[in-house]
Amino acid sequence: MNSAADGREGPLTETPDQFGAYPRLTSEQIEILAPHGRKRPTSEGTVLFREGEPFGEFLVVVAGLVEVVHDHEGPDERTVALHGPGRFLGELGLLEGQAAFYSAVVRESGEVLAVPVDRLRAIVAGDPVLGDLVLRAYLGRRALLIGLGAGFRILGSCYSPDTQRLREFAARNRLPHRWIDLERDKEAEELLRRFGVRPEETPVVIWKGEVLRNPGNAELARVIGLPAPSPEATRCDVLVIGAGPAGLATSVYGASDGLATVVVDGIAAGGQAGTSSRIENYLGFPSGISGAELIERSVLQAHKFGARLTISAEATGLEARDGHYAVTFADGTTTETSTVVLALGARFRRLRVPGIERFEGSSVYYAATLHEAHACRTDPIAVVGGGNSAGQGVLFLSRYSPHIHLIVRGDDLNHDMSRYLVDQVERNPKITVLLNSEVIETRGDGVLETLVVRNNVSGEIDEIQGRALFVFIGAAPPTEWVKDVIALDEAGFVLTGPDAEARADEGEWAPLGRAPMLLETTLPGVFAVGDVRSGSVKRVASAAGEGAMAVRLVHEHQAVEGNLVRTASGTEHQDDPGAAPGRGLYGQ
Repeated sequence: MNSAADGREGPLTETPDQFGAYPRLTSEQIEILAPHGRKRPTSEGTVLFREGEPFGEFLVVVAGLVEVVHDHEGPDERTVALHGPGRFLGELGLLEGQAAFYSAVVRESGEVLAVPVDRLRAIVAGDPVLGDLVLRAYLGRRALLIGLGAGFRILGSCYSPDTQRLREFAARNRLPHRWIDLERDKEAEELLRRFGVRPEETPVVIWKGEVLRNPGNAELARVIGLPAPSPEATRCDVLVIGAGPAGLATSVYGASDGLATVVVDGIAAGGQAGTSSRIENYLGFPSGISGAELIERSVLQAHKFGARLTISAEATGLEARDGHYAVTFADGTTTETSTVVLALGARFRRLRVPGIERFEGSSVYYAATLHEAHACRTDPIAVVGGGNSAGQGVLFLSRYSPHIHLIVRGDDLNHDMSRYLVDQVERNPKITVLLNSEVIETRGDGVLETLVVRNNVSGEIDEIQGRALFVFIGAAPPTEWVKDVIALDEAGFVLTGPDAEARADEGEWAPLGRAPMLLETTLPGVFAVGDVRSGSVKRVASAAGEGAMAVRLVHEHQAVEGNLVRTASGTEHQDDPGAAPGRGLYGQ
């Protein structure tokens, strides 16, 4: 710990830069920022912003020293970093409108330059060098905070599905937090006493000295400051449902074209791509990029163009109303929109074998993120699946587990897995591949201990040790809520283009004088992109491409709709061909 947080004895030393997380602005960059903010003096001991509270200023240290502190004045207080002149404060939450995950305290009097975050967004958009410097630093700081276990605490049992739900929500949204296992961690008992919580009341979330007893995802999102629905967001030009690569690409291109764009997601931005440890074949990233970083960059890009993102907004209904659409959500709210883009992605398929249900959420997982990897650092584990998700997952987990069995039903990894992943899997000494094999039973007392595996060629049955099981066996579309509104294929994926035309109601399409466009469903103005679309290529790049293409089709649909409105009012002329294509019905 830095001496600044331990009696304040001895000289204060600035934290060295770590992987670009703590860069120093040049005098020229500070001069660019100065006209957009104001300088103010600081006094020793002043708290510039507090953990758990919103903060809306980008602060540059002009003179003096500022300490970044976790759990300021609390029992677990510790120094995160110490910054001197030229350094700036904040992390990713500043750009995304979240509450602060630490406090900033002045340790040596001086001066700061305070720039409102809205102005900062505009400045960095026009200065790519400064923008990239700030973004890289903020991404790095978020990763460091997660590694430190800063932020809120989740106290609950590893056997509790609600504990797993909260942990998954925090991990999927890249929120700094720490899980305290009710059964295994020594500090659990002390926290129960300190906060007056009975074991049966867990899981609880502890933050800012307050206790949330088994909060729902929406409640936790509200407390942390994740984007929530607002009254002005009840009507828009484009409502994007799903914030994976396809949905985020739609929101970026829609908002950059001037359309009033809202993107919603029931759990977190990122979809399946957000849980990927490394995407190595995405164009433009020769050394690969983690799914989390790709999604964080995409979210910031969508914000930059003015798209509004809402988390924990689960769509439950879609209906046509007087030339537009109304989408209802689980909380009872409704958003009206002229066009809808379904970017629902697909949910992981569950493994159906005897005994597995009692281990789901505690030692059977359908994603491989850092918090699952940390839970099985000393134990042998197993991965089921033969596609790219399984390959990426097993390679990521091999960094933590001493040994992994990869269980594949097929007779060759090359059938469904990219060659570059196959090569890495086959070279990894920690991975044993079992081909022509499937899990037929899971066993254990409270937590998974062994897996019963059958070879489908020889019929031989074997029992292997595994304290965790990761399942990557494909995905199913979450389209149950629209099955009575738009046409789906036999597997539940959304039909579009020519496939939709064969099932479309002629009465709805005849007034338009056209058939469904390439990504359009059986409802005019309702589009589907990415994994949820029947026949789509299940790749991040193709999902993003479909999102961009959908915006072009939205413009074409709105142009026809605009002509129909004019014709109905007695005006018989076309839209001005020179008009800006980005001006939507509810946009500027």
